[in-house]
Amino acid sequence: MQKLAKLVFLFISISLLSQSPWTQKEGKFYTQVSFTTISNYDTLFGNPDNSLEREITDQTYQLYTEYGLTNKTTLLFNLPIKHIETGNLANPNIFSGTIPGSETAFGNIAFGLKHQFHHKKWVLAGQIDVEFNTANTYNNDTGIRVSYDATTITPLFLAGRSFGKTYLQTHIGLQYRSNDYSSNFKVGGEIGHKITKRIWLVGFLDVVKSFENGTIDFPLVNDQTGLYVNNQEYGAYGLKGIGEFTNNFGVTASFASAFFGNNVPKKAAINFGIYRKF
Repeated sequence: MQKLAKLVFLFISISLLSQSPWTQKEGKFYTQVSFTTISNYDTLFGNPDNSLEREITDQTYQLYTEYGLTNKTTLLFNLPIKHIETGNLANPNIFSGTIPGSETAFGNIAFGLKHQFHHKKWVLAGQIDVEFNTANTYNNDTGIRVSYDATTITPLFLAGRSFGKTYLQTHIGLQYRSNDYSSNFKVGGEIGHKITKRIWLVGFLDVVKSFENGTIDFPLVNDQTGLYVNNQEYGAYGLKGIGEFTNNFGVTASFASAFFGNNVPKKAAINFGIYRKF
């Protein structure tokens, strides 16, 4: 049970670090390399929905690592590399303020610290993540932005429990972003069940809701792509599968969509990963 909880992470790069209350053993590593894609979308959630000028493909290559400082305290690190491409006009009959193009750069590199303060039937922990304004790559001709132009601090309360072949975990917290971005409320959870000796099936729910207290302005072409703009929020749900080849090596795959949102793609995300424990 503890092994599974460490290798599950929730959808969308807005919050990339693990949100499980289980920690690594002292001196132990968990590392995962993954790929996430949202391909050829031309609509953003909104009220009403926002039709984009061009089709966009958003891909993330990610290295995620946990290291046990002690049996109760784990250091977290996440390194995302973003590749974003704008292509054909979604509606050839409208005037376009952007040109097609692509950008590849680091996203918001993040560090986190998780401490487990209760471990009986229920496991309780606190976590704080910091996503840095690493590169802030932006192209005003294409409207492509690959990361938030801000530092994000996310304190979380985590809780989880195992029931034989089934586990449940949940989290609640806040996201504070600098540079006049809005802050967010964050809550979610997941339930997983071991369906065979080496395969787990996991269902999850993740909600991020903006306080709409930010005043940052973006260039018009950035608004036309909706990439890393203000007041992004969503309610995401999905399924994940985990295959354990050995006790220390395996693969993950997930499919996630949203039942509401604002300034986020109205299309599902697909993720594949490989993990190794040392």
